[in-house]
Amino acid sequence: MEEIGSLIGKILLVGITLMDDEEQLIGQVQVYGPIIHVDGSGIVIKRNGSGTEFYLPPDFSNILPADEGEYRLRSTGDVVVDPDYLSSWTVRGAKLGSLEEYSNNGFPGFEPE
Repeated sequence: MEEIGSLIGKILLVGITLMDDEEQLIGQVQVYGPIIHVDGSGIVIKRNGSGTEFYLPPDFSNILPADEGEYRLRSTGDVVVDPDYLSSWTVRGAKLGSLEEYSNNGFPGFEPE
């Protein structure tokens, strides 16, 4: 993978699956946009469409180069063409009300200082 600073401006497509304590699906979140901040405290993308910030943990091993092509978001039908990177997460033990928080902001507690 490239140096983390070189990720700025690259398009990241993120998928988050939320599971409850019984491994039942609560919901899924899919967002994409350019990376606008990256350091040891987390990764921030500027979500396409709304322009809001979306936060991810600083797990750089979970950011993988994307294959060229079209990626359709199940939730919105948006098509992302040739994103630079993909990142997929599964949150186990999530609470029923947490889907909205993850959808709006990403992972809680990873906003950069």
